[in-house]
Amino acid sequence: MKCGIIGLPNTGKSTFFNLISNSKALSENFPFCTIEPNYGITKVPDERLHELKKIINPTKIIPSEIKIVDIAGLIKGSHKGEGLGNRFLSHIRETNVIIHMIRFFNDISVMHVEGSVNPIRDKEIIDMELQFKDLETIEKRLKKIHTKNKVNKSTHILKSIFSFLKKGKNIRMYPFQKDDKEHIKDLQLLTVKPIIYVCNIDDELNYTTNSYIENMKKMVKMENSTLVILSLKKNYIGIDKILKKTYKLLNLQSFFTVGKKEIRSWSVPNPCTVYEASSAIHTDFKKGFIRAKVIHYDDFIKYRSEENVKKAGKILLAGKNYLIQDGDIIHFRFNQ
Repeated sequence: MKCGIIGLPNTGKSTFFNLISNSKALSENFPFCTIEPNYGITKVPDERLHELKKIINPTKIIPSEIKIVDIAGLIKGSHKGEGLGNRFLSHIRETNVIIHMIRFFNDISVMHVEGSVNPIRDKEIIDMELQFKDLETIEKRLKKIHTKNKVNKSTHILKSIFSFLKKGKNIRMYPFQKDDKEHIKDLQLLTVKPIIYVCNIDDELNYTTNSYIENMKKMVKMENSTLVILSLKKNYIGIDKILKKTYKLLNLQSFFTVGKKEIRSWSVPNPCTVYEASSAIHTDFKKGFIRAKVIHYDDFIKYRSEENVKKAGKILLAGKNYLIQDGDIIHFRFNQ
């Protein structure tokens, strides 16, 4: 599962990537300083780990992680190959969630590929490029279906989405019915991917910035997506929010293993059985699975120790089919 950072050149993508991944991706004041995508790992903020640490006092805590990809800046015409666009669009196809970085800051020393700062226009440029690529992908599939003369439910859904896209709307806004998405799953369409829009502002808001932000909020609300406002020059308050939201959009949840040596957070899909989750630690756990001892996070915080939780009758002995709840503290029992 991967999250991709996209946007026009010089919006702060690589700076953001370096901050969250502790990497050293090239960040320069010219378009396409990122050619090949930069890959990194970032830790997911989780206050629950620190609350558990206060009680257990382990040697270390290990948060969950997600993979991040810094994708080179797109420009107008990318879907036709402008600025190596086709390569960059293919990198987006490989991701599961998108972070779209939009420039709001007015630093004249940092060039803008469009010659001026206009966040609404910039968002629409990226939207249009992704939409054009999706139109191309769907058109190819429809031609293939027509050639094979295999008209079915998928054909009608694809035609409907194609018409929707031609109106300049992202597929994530499409009124999907039950199981509709199954018919487009293998196409890896770009504008159906969950997205977080990040407004990279100046140190302080001004009238012009506020006006742009209000319009951006309306646009993002129509997509039922998330908007985060931050200044990469000054403070990083919004970064934790972005990472937490990304984790959820990747459809991941966490369970914890605890001990004096370490407290560790493990990422598993949501939903996930305790049997499936056991392999996150080691495949041997799944092969020899007997059962799992489960303590809900809130119960552990309330009673302050496993012994007290046991006395309160709050420990669950779970079989293979138990569905993990986010934050469960689990001890696996297995045959070695």
